[in-house]
Amino acid sequence: MISRRSFLFAAACAACAQEATFSTDVKVVSLLATVQDSDGHVVKDLNADDFALEEDGRPQTIRYFSRESDLPLVIGLLVDTSRSQVDVIEPERAASSLFLDQVLRPDKDRAFIAHFDTHVEVLEGFTSSRDELHAALDRLRVPGMIATLLYEAIRQTSEQMMRPQHGRKAFILLSDGVSFRDKTTIGTAIEYAQRADTIIYSILYGGHHRAYRPGLAIHAVVAAHGKHAMQRLASETGGAYFEVSTSHPIEDIYAQIEDVLRNQYSIGYTPERAGPSREYRKIKLTVNRPGLIVRTRDGYYTK
Repeated sequence: MISRRSFLFAAACAACAQEATFSTDVKVVSLLATVQDSDGHVVKDLNADDFALEEDGRPQTIRYFSRESDLPLVIGLLVDTSRSQVDVIEPERAASSLFLDQVLRPDKDRAFIAHFDTHVEVLEGFTSSRDELHAALDRLRVPGMIATLLYEAIRQTSEQMMRPQHGRKAFILLSDGVSFRDKTTIGTAIEYAQRADTIIYSILYGGHHRAYRPGLAIHAVVAAHGKHAMQRLASETGGAYFEVSTSHPIEDIYAQIEDVLRNQYSIGYTPERAGPSREYRKIKLTVNRPGLIVRTRDGYYTK
């Protein structure tokens, strides 16, 4: 479970958070979008007229638009510390420290650090302090028992940490994507992240799956399942999927994520139709320039 200290911190943030500036009788749906070309380079020069937006197949009017949003950045670093990650925990720790140093603006952006294995624990609540974040990363340990509560970690931290926050919210998820002895489903994890308006950037850092493989065939199936899960978590929340390899080290991946976070489009619209609460609505955002890829969440739940 999330530590009492971090839960109380999140509750206090919710109580003091600024109210939304929109009128309570106008429901505004806000999106953060990233646009990339076919080579993966971030496109930074688009205007509102370059985008087309649909909700459940119905065209929508973009009413609010800005480039390179200066909204505070709220990051949750979720680190898999299960047995399968024992060989990669040290490079994850070092790269994560460097990433947080580079991306967080003092007194403006904040991050928390959580890990998951047999349980979910927030090692450090929201802070701008690099020293506190480094100290939390130093406390990452791989336990002797076997379990990977991947989806439960997303569910808990979405609801208890991210949902009360305002700003640009993103999870950085470091895992091999294998959920084991986890009572929460991937669908539930995605729903909670979407309700918290939180994008997931998933980084597949594969261990050797020692806990799961009596043979190579099972190992291949488990690895493929984990990859698919990490891809789905990213795509359905509007984030991006990355896979660490010799040619694509984690340091390069963090640099790409930093570039994306610095160059997002903030888009807002008021839905053309009313509907029941807790209804899921599909969003489709496209651009009129050929060859460009738009990443944003694929839908939202009405209040």
